[in-house]
Amino acid sequence: MSKSSAPPRPQGEMTSAERFRKIMRFGSPDRVPYFEEGIRDEVIKAWQTEGLTPQTDLNQLFPTDRRREIQLDLEPLPRFENWPRCIADLDTMRDRLDHLDPGRFPENWSDVVRSSKTDGQVNMLRVHRGFFQAMGVQEWDRFHELMQLTVYDPEFVRQAMLIQGQFSARLVERVLNEIQIDAAIFSEPIGGNDRPLISPKMYEELVLKSYSPILEALNRGKVHTVIFRTYANAKILISSILKWGFNCLWACEVNAEAMDYRTLRREFGPDLRLIGGIDLDALRQGKAAIKRELHAKIPPLLIDGGYVPMADGRVREDVPFRNYIYYRRLLKRITEGL
Repeated sequence: MSKSSAPPRPQGEMTSAERFRKIMRFGSPDRVPYFEEGIRDEVIKAWQTEGLTPQTDLNQLFPTDRRREIQLDLEPLPRFENWPRCIADLDTMRDRLDHLDPGRFPENWSDVVRSSKTDGQVNMLRVHRGFFQAMGVQEWDRFHELMQLTVYDPEFVRQAMLIQGQFSARLVERVLNEIQIDAAIFSEPIGGNDRPLISPKMYEELVLKSYSPILEALNRGKVHTVIFRTYANAKILISSILKWGFNCLWACEVNAEAMDYRTLRREFGPDLRLIGGIDLDALRQGKAAIKRELHAKIPPLLIDGGYVPMADGRVREDVPFRNYIYYRRLLKRITEGL
């Protein structure tokens, strides 16, 4: 569950959690925090053919802030073979969403609780899987069926989403009784690089209303940062999510121009904190592209505050090791220079 490891912290240095909390409140931490999605083994193997020695510890070479994403099991148990299709079926969904089921928590939950009190990691809690996954979309037939339901039986969709929102809120309350959470993550794979697959009005009516119980539980638990992590061009939804209580955007692997963080910051101001925003394509292209990307985006966003720089996707084998080295070193120089 831990996203990264780190060397011992020098005395007096902020923890990753303290640093993150400070930046999300537009304060001035000891340094700019940096997250990484994690470098997978296949990337390490590819880089070893490009000069990375087996003895090199990337966490020592390029330290990252430490975070854990706590993943609860939010699916109906047992899993549905055939998802509910009408209001009469929803009692079955309620029965399968038992917030007291100990299987909802990670197997090593007691270890997570214990270590979270001393290790200084940023504790992020995934609280919802998003509209399509929550409604059982795994393949085309269910997607087509759900789209018809949004038009011909929106009340069923609204009730199904609310049942899941209430269930997630109860789980959130259980977590908050044991762990201090620094940020809540709503995952929302809601569309593609063009636009969301449902309108802002429908999104508010069918989805955001169902998130209210979760948002209220987070507010009662004093969770300051509420993240909308999207894998789509969701710009037209941002006004809606801000209105309903979100305050942070984390856009992953989307059209970098359509979701340019500089434009979003100018439009939405400090109400919208930001994580990510560095176009991963620049890391694939080379030093000139990396230099343009970082110098254009990082300084203005950091000066405004409320921003954690990060590539907008997981670094993969198609990013040459020399490009990654240049990227991390340049990012360090720019952030330290501010």
